[in-house]
Amino acid sequence: MKKWTRWQDWVAVAAGLVAVVAGIVMTPGMGMSMTMMIVLGVLMIAAGVWSLAAPGLVSMEWILAAIGALLFISPWIGSYAGDTGPAWTSWICGAVCVAAGLWALVPAEKAHRSSHGGPTAAHA
Repeated sequence: MKKWTRWQDWVAVAAGLVAVVAGIVMTPGMGMSMTMMIVLGVLMIAAGVWSLAAPGLVSMEWILAAIGALLFISPWIGSYAGDTGPAWTSWICGAVCVAAGLWALVPAEKAHRSSHGGPTAAHA
């Protein structure tokens, strides 16, 4: 697989960008919700870009899914589940990132195998 082409990673980057922008726009002065949305959104963007740059790195897809799961549960951890806008943004962006990360596992595995010569390369 070529670099910068996996759509799942672009979706994760977009979800991270939405979380960051929403954290800045929707939660000014709200402390924990703003911090969690911005930090986890930036981490999603960074992991997505890293995964786009290195499409054979399977671990980054797991990291994307984990960051998405953290963003999904952050309204309960950060005590902002009662704030409708930030909470729903966290839940939706987190779920999208988890789905994108898990959906990209198979293509990442294929890219990993093809970049290392396949399963029999070590025995040749």
